[in-house]
Amino acid sequence: MMNVPAGVASDDPILQLPKVSLHDHLDGGLRPSTMLELADSIGHTLPASDAESLRRWFSESANSGDLVRYLETFSHTVAVMQSEDNLRRVAKEWVLDQVADGVFYAEARWAPEQHLEGGLELDAVVEAVQDGLEAGVSEAAAEGKYIRVGQLITAMRQADNSLAIAELAIRHREKGADSGVIGFDIAGPENGFPPSAHLSAFNALHQAYVPVTIHAGEAAGKESIHEAVTICHAQRLGHGARIVEDMDIVDGQGQLGSLAAWVLDQQIPLELCPSSNLQTDIGGTIASHPITGLKDLGFAVTINPDNRLMSGTSVSREMRLLVDEAGWNQTDLEWATVNAITAAFLPLDVRERMLDEILIPGFARVTI
Repeated sequence: MMNVPAGVASDDPILQLPKVSLHDHLDGGLRPSTMLELADSIGHTLPASDAESLRRWFSESANSGDLVRYLETFSHTVAVMQSEDNLRRVAKEWVLDQVADGVFYAEARWAPEQHLEGGLELDAVVEAVQDGLEAGVSEAAAEGKYIRVGQLITAMRQADNSLAIAELAIRHREKGADSGVIGFDIAGPENGFPPSAHLSAFNALHQAYVPVTIHAGEAAGKESIHEAVTICHAQRLGHGARIVEDMDIVDGQGQLGSLAAWVLDQQIPLELCPSSNLQTDIGGTIASHPITGLKDLGFAVTINPDNRLMSGTSVSREMRLLVDEAGWNQTDLEWATVNAITAAFLPLDVRERMLDEILIPGFARVTI
């Protein structure tokens, strides 16, 4: 069953726009109703006993400004994702919620090492998630909806096993398209855990031709971005919003530092997540969030939800906020979506076909 995506009216024409979601955490997108069922089945205590109260608790915690309380939200989602059956269900529903949001391509970003408490092995959790993703794709197809999804295998930057997780990604990537693994990421606390600390993992991925995106420029500043793109071979930047710290904007004109100029000139995609960024003290408001200024300067910005549950959001809601509060129009939304499909970790011919057959005609059919 598909849910109406968070934060938009059911008749909002933005729902009909074809979308791409590149920065979308699997453990940040569970349905509250599903969490209640799974928690009950394993004896895990949640902070609320009904779906609406639980949804509200997640939103309030994420908006509290208290990092400890924010991180607690993930302790609950991860707790119910420790068995193959639960992983399959969460992954399947994640796909169906993407479809309801108008997403035709999505990358499920998640950290297998966080799902071993029930005794599973790394390969087993990857395979369970893939089974769930495929079940979601099949159910959507049965309802006449198309979506393609892939797994972004993520290592936790505060841990010391990133090489093992990189090897996991390589192992499944080498199985071919059927494995579902399309790339690699590192996540977790950015301050104090620079990308270069995981250089052996990134070198192994680079040599195995596995695409990489790195959480950088969210909690830490331009040095994190510098390491991601110049040392660790990142093809994309997870967030990257703090690239503005390497520029001086006056009356809409940008004086760019060498790093910002490189990111712009190379068109390194920025996986920006406006609502989530406000919760981590980037931007202040949607209107003042860096995404609009970066768009106007020609950076390869993309629009993403990050954690749908914690931010009470969806790609459609992020688009609606940009239109209503930051002055975006449909052409801007299309341009950002073109950036996203161009940056997808997919073969070139697939990206071009999606652009020509889904994205461009889809935007032409809708007027927001």
